[in-house]
Amino acid sequence: MLTAVDHVQLAAPPDSEDRLRAYYTGVLGMTEIPKPPVLAARGGCWFAAGSVQLHLGVEDDFRPARKAHPGLRVTGIAAYAQRLKERGAEVVWDENLPGHHRFYSEDPVGNRLEFLEPHDTDTDTDTDRGADAAPGR
Repeated sequence: MLTAVDHVQLAAPPDSEDRLRAYYTGVLGMTEIPKPPVLAARGGCWFAAGSVQLHLGVEDDFRPARKAHPGLRVTGIAAYAQRLKERGAEVVWDENLPGHHRFYSEDPVGNRLEFLEPHDTDTDTDTDRGADAAPGR
C-alpha cells in the first residue's frame, strides 16, 4: 500500500551542481542533504524542506521538463513569490486551478516547478499578493 511520496527526481545536465545548489538553497530556501557515497559519485544533488525532497540527477543528454513538474505546496505564497523574484527567478501566476493560488517558475537548468497554496476564505484577499496578483484578481 502506498503511504507517501518519498521524493521527486528531476534531471539536470552534467556540471550544473553549483547552479542547482545556488537556486535550491539560496532562492527556494531548501537545505542540501548528503547523497550516499555510491550515489554521489554519479553527480547531482539532493534537497529537502520539511518532508519535501527533490533529487536532481545528472543526465548526459539532458532536456528540461517543460510540462512534467513537481507541484510544491507552500504557505504565504505571495511572500514566497516575492522571495523568488527578489533573487532573480521568474514568477508566472496561473489562477486556473480552482481553490488555489499558484505560480510557475523554472530552475536554472529549465525544469518547470509549480508552487501552490489552497485559498483560505477567511484571510484570502486581493491585496495579499499586491502588484504580483494574477490578471483578473
